[in-house]
Amino acid sequence: MSSPEDVPAQLPPRAQSLLAAAVAASLAMLATWYLAAGGPRGGLVHHDAPPAATGRFTLDVNTAAVEELAQLPGVGPATARAIVEHRRRHGRFREIDDLLDVPGIGAATLAGMRPHLHPIRGGGAAP
Repeated sequence: MSSPEDVPAQLPPRAQSLLAAAVAASLAMLATWYLAAGGPRGGLVHHDAPPAATGRFTLDVNTAAVEELAQLPGVGPATARAIVEHRRRHGRFREIDDLLDVPGIGAATLAGMRPHLHPIRGGGAAP
């Protein structure tokens, strides 16, 4: 015969019902989220192949820091430093095409950068 210490503790029947209801509600919410997120239609994003970013950023080439410039398409840290150094030595860029004077920037690189650059207004001397 087994002693009372050998019997595993159990939840009271009322608590079991509440626990079962909570689990069922959680599963229902999870299923709703899954369907709303695209579910079997393939609307979920695969973590190894996310879609291309659609956000577009712009910056002012006359005030941007090296870290910001390095985010431009075709521009890495070295070219970003060259832009800042050119700006320091020669003053503000008067127009976007003046970036062609920076070593490492050619027509193709400038074409990739152009959509991300604020228009230069006022030309003028260094601030």
